[in-house]
Amino acid sequence: MPLYEYRCGRCGHEFEDWKSISQRDEAECPKCKSEKVERLVRSFGLIGGGRSGSSSCAPTRSGFS
Repeated sequence: MPLYEYRCGRCGHEFEDWKSISQRDEAECPKCKSEKVERLVRSFGLIGGGRSGSSSCAPTRSGFS
């Protein structure tokens, strides 16, 4: 099951919940119990691992610069 992130429209609390794809829009804020929540879309990967000075993950070809 995927892990989804949500933000409550009532109190602003952000939380995560494991849901099946068919239930991803059915969430309740664990803090205030409101059902007015929005599913968040976050990026989850960075090329090069996000480290300063790291190179791209793209393969290199000899003879190309």
